[in-house]
Amino acid sequence: MRDIDLTFTSAGERLAGTLTLPDGEGPFPAALLVPGSGPVNRDSDHRRLPLGVTRQLAEAFAAAGIASLRYDKRGVGASTGDFLATGFRDNMDDAEAALAALRDRPEVDSGRVALAGHSEGALIAANLAARDPAVAAVVLLSGAAKIGAETLRWQAARLAPTMPAFVRVLLRLTRTDLVTKVTRNHERIRRTTTDVAWVGGVRLNARWTREFLDHDPAADLALITAPVLAVTGEKDLQVDPADLTRMAELVRGPIETRLIPDLSHILRRQPGTPSLRAYKREAREPIDAQVRDLVTGWLVEELSAPAGDGG
Repeated sequence: MRDIDLTFTSAGERLAGTLTLPDGEGPFPAALLVPGSGPVNRDSDHRRLPLGVTRQLAEAFAAAGIASLRYDKRGVGASTGDFLATGFRDNMDDAEAALAALRDRPEVDSGRVALAGHSEGALIAANLAARDPAVAAVVLLSGAAKIGAETLRWQAARLAPTMPAFVRVLLRLTRTDLVTKVTRNHERIRRTTTDVAWVGGVRLNARWTREFLDHDPAADLALITAPVLAVTGEKDLQVDPADLTRMAELVRGPIETRLIPDLSHILRRQPGTPSLRAYKREAREPIDAQVRDLVTGWLVEELSAPAGDGG
């Protein structure tokens, strides 16, 4: 396995990433790895929660003969820009620029390039695949099929029972319904007009949130003709596992969906009652081996035929 530092530009920003190549001679089939939400670097690491999702997938892909590119988001790691001022659609543009940079590499077979996105990255991968019929295959990990606002309301309903006991008591005492509270916050954010705003005492990426609230992945999913593998955990608290059924109904090309028992949103096993509080402990472990092997094996099969062979 060989790592090469790579930079590319998007909307005037210089984004930095790592091109990971298998041993041997190319050109290799390849995958663009699109990270999840938040200020995460090319490895899917947040300063408070190092997930390592894209790094671990890159290593698994390289061992199986697949090259990959992963990158730091705007304003993170070695990439320029302001993360809080970056919109959801900006992230789509950045992924499109990364895809072009990957295809331009001489080590890569430009006719055999796939997309693999996690969480927000799955939404972006679906959008790219909908707009680019040359994409060879698509992997959607912990992805959603609902409009953004509906997904966030679903999250709130799922999270309320998992909160610490004292929080649940406080919510009851104050007669606070979490879903209603989240919906009102959405309304406040929709009224903002700046890239960054203070909402509920928190400085947040208002433009990203406005764009995410209105994003409907169903429109993109319905345009995808490439083969799709969609994987979601049974214990996911951030996207509805039932969205897998909706994906299977929408995607025009061949699609395989997998619901993995006891798997959380961050692709680790979580036995017992699901909880976001377990993320910090789970992140110390590698991503689930079943998921890693499933994704890698599926991509090997989908990308096995040389460009122009039609399979």
